[in-house]
Parts: sequence; structure tokens; C-alpha cells
Amino acid sequence: MPITHVTDAADERLADYRSLTDVALRRRIEPEGGLYMAEGAKVIERAVVAGHLPRSILTTQKWLDSVAGMVTPDVPVYVAPDAVLEAVTGFEVHRGALAAMHRPEVASVADIVRDARLVVVLEGIVDHTNVGAIFRSVAGLGADAVLVAPTCADPLYRRSVKVSMGTVFQVPWTRIDPWPSGLDALRSEGFTIAALALADDAVSLADFAAQGHGKVALLMGAEGDGLSRGALVAADHVVTIPMAGGVDSLNVAAASAVAVWALTAR
Repeated sequence: MPITHVTDAADERLADYRSLTDVALRRRIEPEGGLYMAEGAKVIERAVVAGHLPRSILTTQKWLDSVAGMVTPDVPVYVAPDAVLEAVTGFEVHRGALAAMHRPEVASVADIVRDARLVVVLEGIVDHTNVGAIFRSVAGLGADAVLVAPTCADPLYRRSVKVSMGTVFQVPWTRIDPWPSGLDALRSEGFTIAALALADDAVSLADFAAQGHGKVALLMGAEGDGLSRGALVAADHVVTIPMAGGVDSLNVAAASAVAVWALTAR
């Protein structure tokens, strides 16, 4: 494979990796340019195993052997000192390796949910850390897929990928649009739509799980604002996690773990 040693942070061959701490620039580079960033050898490996194609890899000498065998000979590998990586990206690169990955084609909702029994649907969750943590819960606790509403953060943003430990490549997911009317397609596939929210008429998570619904689409919204009125109206049930100690709710990532466990253990 072509291995190139780079000592200048201004080298144009590293343009894909530059200024990633600027959110506006990251959005311009990643979604519109068809790229996302995978950080760390394990995450890069999971992306490649999932069939995602790297455009290039930027790594330190220490981690070169860990990533070199993951790519085909036509993928350039840039090797640079830690200081150059940090100067290019604006942050300390986790485990010394980044890959600029081509985004895969977006699957249809029908393809994603065809064999699923529990789908987690995310609305308005803009914190990349929460999105990544939810994917990790989904993968680890056995839900089948994730659907992401237009108002939700991109699961392939670098921070989401990193926090998920690469499970965004393991869990089938796609965008659901239009929203919330796209939920009708799930209902037509036999899913019961359950909104995780606070409401006077909400049923407890344990009681809902005991009802034995064959297929469930679990809607989860952002902390603070929660699910939109449209999403709540579109749901068949409002479900809540009973709380103690004067606490009204959990962080959305923690709530996802509790809810997925309850619904997969039923």
C-alpha cells in the first residue's frame, strides 16, 4: 500500500482531516462531501468489516501496523507525528489513527425493518454523545435497528462513532422521512408505536413490556423538550420509566438502555 510520511500540517493531502473541531466545516466535509471520520484502530476495523470503504488513513507510526492490514493497496496511508495529527485536526486523536470513510448508500426503512422486532426511533437528539451511546445500548442489549428522524444528529459524526465504539456500523439504521408521518409505514408493517415520554396517561415500561407486543417501534426524544407533539400523536402508546427519589427522568442514553433491556427481556 502507498505509505506517505507527512511532516507538515498544511499538506493539502490531509485536507479531509483539517479543522474537524469546527462544526460548520465538519458538516460541510462529512455529509455533503460524502465522508465521515472513523477514529481509532478498532472503530476503523469495524467500519471496514461492515463494508465501508476508506478514502485514506491518517495515523502515527505507533499505530501503523494496527491499521495497515485493513485497507486495499489503492488506499493511501499517511503517517505523521502526534503533533502533526493534533495540529491538523485540532484535537488529540484517540489511539493515533483516523480514517476518512466514504459514506455508504442509505437503505430504505422497509429494508431496515423487514426482519426486525424492536426498532429504536430517535427524534431531535442533537448531542452526538447521546446518539453514540444509544447505538451502543441497541447493539449490546439486542434491539434490531435504529431509525433517525430528520431532526436528529448524524450517527456518523466522529463523536457519535467514537462513543458508540463502532456499533453504528454493526446496527442496521437509516433515516425516516417524512416525519412523523413516516411512522405510518412502521404501523403498516405490524409495529406498535410506543413513545417514551412523561404523560398523565402513560403506562409503565414494565406493564407495556408484559403486554407482549410482537413488534415495537420505541420513540425517544431529546432531553428537555422530549418528543414533539406530532410524534406523540402518532404513537399508539405513551410509555414511561417509573422514577424514585424526586427524579423525573433519566438521560436519554440511559433511558434507552433501560427500555431496550426491558423490551428484549420480555
